[in-house]
Amino acid sequence: MKKVFVTGATGLLGTNTIIKLLKYDYSVTALVRKKSSWMGEENENFRLIEGDLFSDISEHLQEVNTVIHIAAETSQDLLHYEDYRKTNYDAVVHLFAQTEAAGAEKFLFVSTANTLGYGNSAVLGNEEAPQRYPFTRSYYAKSKLETENYLLQQSRKTKVVIVNPTFMIGAYDRKPSSGKIIFWTWNKKFVFYPKGGKNFVHAEDVAEGIIKAVEKGKDGEKYLLANENLTYREFFRKVNTITEQTPVMIPLPNSALAVLGIIGDMMRKLKIKTSLSSPNMKALIINNYYSNRKSSEELGLRYQPVDKAVEDAIRFFEKKKEEVEIERPI
Repeated sequence: MKKVFVTGATGLLGTNTIIKLLKYDYSVTALVRKKSSWMGEENENFRLIEGDLFSDISEHLQEVNTVIHIAAETSQDLLHYEDYRKTNYDAVVHLFAQTEAAGAEKFLFVSTANTLGYGNSAVLGNEEAPQRYPFTRSYYAKSKLETENYLLQQSRKTKVVIVNPTFMIGAYDRKPSSGKIIFWTWNKKFVFYPKGGKNFVHAEDVAEGIIKAVEKGKDGEKYLLANENLTYREFFRKVNTITEQTPVMIPLPNSALAVLGIIGDMMRKLKIKTSLSSPNMKALIINNYYSNRKSSEELGLRYQPVDKAVEDAIRFFEKKKEEVEIERPI
């Protein structure tokens, strides 16, 4: 039985990944801040340890075949690059050093598609395309790219494989994180949508892609885990169809988003935390599209329809709401 060590266990992707690892008979040790935050079931091959990304975990890495590093700082409102670099770079350097010292065979790093150059409906972005604006101005994407470069430049005994997921939707999004986009249109009479688009993928498929990259991924390679390229209007229509709603759809002018970006830039200069910024607003205007050809051909990954991802996410949100209502005192 192969042994793996996983960080970021309680998030959307971490939970989906661990559930699949256990299904495929892996022995899993996962790092969490609090054991009570785990949403999945117990399993004799699953062990939780409490700590943070700078903890000494060397004793837990003995006889581990692969470390899967999912944890990251993904907030969009932090004001300084160092706020991201500490978690997304420094912590990875620390973890990789312990992984290599323990003699693990492979280190799998979960990055983001936005370290790679996006394309459009005619020419899709791929693993060879260099990062493009606005993501060159995104502290989050920049920190991920710096970490990718560090890992790939190391003279190492431990193999490094990088996966670059696009925008994930699915169950176990407890915060919610990326699932917030569903609430943008769910139970709304009017929906204001940007004119751009992005690539959407089921979180289950990304979890499957991680496991296939552990088993088949080549040392020093990157793999885009991507599925459907959709405009925001097309994505919201999917949500509306699944939830049987017909809100009025109103496009947001690009000029309005540009003004919001400038306002956000000014607020950030005044040290006011906000997700508004010119790069973030620009990201809503472009068609941020990618290809999954490499992961399909080299890893043998097959992707589910994004409709299924939306259905699973909505089912999870509804169940979570019901549980909260049941627990609430009368």
